[in-house]
Amino acid sequence: MKHSRVASFAALAAVYVLAGGAGFAIYWFLPLPVWAALLIADTAATFIVFAFSLIFKNASVYDPYWSVQPIVIVIVCACMHAPATVNILPLVAILLWGLRLTANWAYTFHGLEHQDWRYTMLAQKTGKFYFFVNLVGIHLVPTLVVYGCTLPAVYTYLERPAFNAGSAVFFCVSVLAVLLQGTADFEMHRFRKRGTGGFIREGLWKYSRHPNYLGEILMWWGVGAAAVCLMPQNWWLLAGALANTCLFLFVSIPLADGHQARKEGFAQYKKNTRMLLPVYKKQRTE
Repeated sequence: MKHSRVASFAALAAVYVLAGGAGFAIYWFLPLPVWAALLIADTAATFIVFAFSLIFKNASVYDPYWSVQPIVIVIVCACMHAPATVNILPLVAILLWGLRLTANWAYTFHGLEHQDWRYTMLAQKTGKFYFFVNLVGIHLVPTLVVYGCTLPAVYTYLERPAFNAGSAVFFCVSVLAVLLQGTADFEMHRFRKRGTGGFIREGLWKYSRHPNYLGEILMWWGVGAAAVCLMPQNWWLLAGALANTCLFLFVSIPLADGHQARKEGFAQYKKNTRMLLPVYKKQRTE
C-alpha cells in the first residue's frame, strides 16, 4: 500500500472518515457546552489519527488534519445553527483557506512511504521519547492551536452578534492571506520544478523567507479580530491566533531555517531576506 499513491490516498481517506465520524458522534451525544463538546470530539479524532500514524509508522498521516479540522467544525456549526451574514463571512474564509491548503497538501503528497523531514529529524533526536513527542508535539498541540483559531468563528454561530464593518475588514484580511499563501505556493512549486536548487529569489520569496507562513498567521488574526469586532467582550478569542503565531515564530520557522542552513550561502541569504514581511531589505555583503 505504501508504494501506491492512490492506495495511500484511499487509506488516509478511510482514516479521516473514521476519525471524523467518531468525533461527530462524540460531539452529538456529549451533554456539554458546544465549545467543550467540540474540544473533546476534536481531541478524540486526533487520537484516532495518531493511532493510525503508529500503524503506518508515519506521523505525516496527521498532516491533512491541520486544514481539514476547521472545515469540519465550521460546516457542523453551519448545519446546526442557521447561518447569517455575520458568520457566513468566516465560513467562506475558512473554507477557502482549508480547501487551498488541503489541495496543496494533496499536490505534494507522494504516498505513505514519505514522511515530513521534520518528524524524521525529531525521531532521530528524541529516540525512545519520540512516542510522546509524536503524540503531544506533532498531534495534540497543533490540534489545540487550530481549535483555538477556529473558535472565534464558532462563537459567531453561538452568540449571533450584529454585523459591523470591522468584521468585514478583517474578513478581507483573511481572504488576502489565503491569496498570499496560494501565490507563495505556486511560486515555490514552479521553482522546485526547475530543479535548480539553491534558494528561491523570485516573487514573494525574493523579499521573504516564509511568505506562506505569513499568510497562515494573518489568516487566523483576521478570523479572530473579525469575531472580536463583533463581540468585544470576548477578546480572549484572540488567544488561538496568538498561539498560532508563537507556533510559527518559535517552532516552524526555526526548524525550516535550520534545515535550509545546511545549504551553502544560507547566512548571506538570511541577512538579505526578511523572515516574514515581503518587503525589500537593503542588501548586505558581509
